[in-house]
Formats: sequence, structure tokens, C-alpha cells
Amino acid sequence: MSISAKDVKALRDATGAGMMDAKKALVEADGDMEAATQALREKGLAKAADRSDRDNDEGTIALVVDGNTAALVQIKTETDFSAKNEAVTGLAQTLAGAVLTGGAGAVDAHAEAIDDLKVTIKENIELGAVEQIVAADGNTLDTYLHVQDGRGVNAVIVEGSGVSQEDLHQVALHIAFAKPSYLSADEVPADEVEREKAALLEITKAEGKPEQAWEKIVDGRLRGWYGERVLLEQGLHGDKTAVKDSLGGGSIARYLQVVIGG
Repeated sequence: MSISAKDVKALRDATGAGMMDAKKALVEADGDMEAATQALREKGLAKAADRSDRDNDEGTIALVVDGNTAALVQIKTETDFSAKNEAVTGLAQTLAGAVLTGGAGAVDAHAEAIDDLKVTIKENIELGAVEQIVAADGNTLDTYLHVQDGRGVNAVIVEGSGVSQEDLHQVALHIAFAKPSYLSADEVPADEVEREKAALLEITKAEGKPEQAWEKIVDGRLRGWYGERVLLEQGLHGDKTAVKDSLGGGSIARYLQVVIGG
């Protein structure tokens, strides 16, 4: 049968397929647009499986908040160019909205949309972090999303207890750029601490410090090491005042950070 150029173009636009592939699919489907679309989709997903081991360190993050509930969704891509695609950023926003109201499992209903991105964009597209945080009774949330070239690249959700909204927001900003690994010193694995203490002791010995001062010097250096990794021990925005001392007597219950490429 005769296949019009208009139909071929419509199928290409809908599927991202090449002109010849679109025309061939329409011929094989006797002009049935739906059948041709499904055939191309299945072929595209087969090719997408071959791309599944390719690095996808780029992507976009969507972050939404409503009262004491916040949701975050990351879509991973291979290139920053694709990460800025409106189809990618739009889907991330849609998914984040679904997670906000339905929890992390709400993304399952959108699996086909993710598959369609794999076909049309022709990259190793997949979901990254999917999180919903609901603040405990009496606690408050604050969020921060750093946007670069139209896509979210650094997202933070922090929950505080007895902390003013202004102070909590300062902590969220601090987390975004300091990128702590742990909330408190208690969360740092004991074996990691012991390895660092041993390394600091050897450094101190090599410097020729007097033996009676070793313990004090190592303890001081270990505090600095904690300050590089532990949120509550870090100086807020790099200042001398530690985060734990900037909370007005309140506390940080938890935080979440997702960084593209991080």
C-alpha cells in the first residue's frame, strides 16, 4: 500500500525512529499507525537493553514539597544535553508529584514513560533516587534545589526539630555545597574511624612530635577529619560556628542529598 510522507513524519516524531525504519514499520503494519508504533517501540527497547551498561552519570532531579511532605526523583542520562530535554525534566517533575502523594512506589505506574524515553532519546535512561520524606509530628522540612541549565543537579531535603525555618534553610544551603557524608559522628563506621586514627598517628610520629603529645594531636586532627564529613561538626557555610551550634537549641533529625555526578 502507499505510505504518505506525512504518516512517516508523524511516526518518526512519535517514536524517534529513522525515516527508513518508520516507513518500513508502516509498510509492514499495512499503514496501521498504532501497530507500527508498537513494533518500533519493541525494536527500540531491544536496542536500549544493549545500552544498559553504558555510564549514565548525568541526569536531572525534580524536587517538590507540600507542607511537611517532600519528594525527590532523579532520572539518569548519559549526557547533559539529554538531561536538559524537556521530555526528561518534565517526566521527572511528573514523577516527583506522584511520589509526593503516593510514596516511592508511585513511579511504578510510569514505567512505560521511562521506556519511551529510552527509545526516543537513545541513551541509557533509568531512574535514580526516588524518595518521599514525611516530617515527624512537630518537625519541619526545608528543601533546596540547585538548578543548572534548566535541570536540577543538587537537591537537599532536611528535617529539623525545634529549629526555625530560617535556620533550617541555612542548613539546607550548607548541605548543598558542603556535601556531608554523615549527620553525626555516631554514624561514621567505627572501622573507618580507626583507620583514620591509625593514619593520623603515623603522620604525627613521622613529623617528630613528642610521644606524650601524640594522643592530643591525633584527637585534634580527628576532629578536623570529622568536620570534613559530618554535618553537625562542620562550620556553617565554612564559618567557625558549627552547624550543631547554629540550631537555636533544636536538632536535625535527618537529611537527604542527591547530586548529579556525585
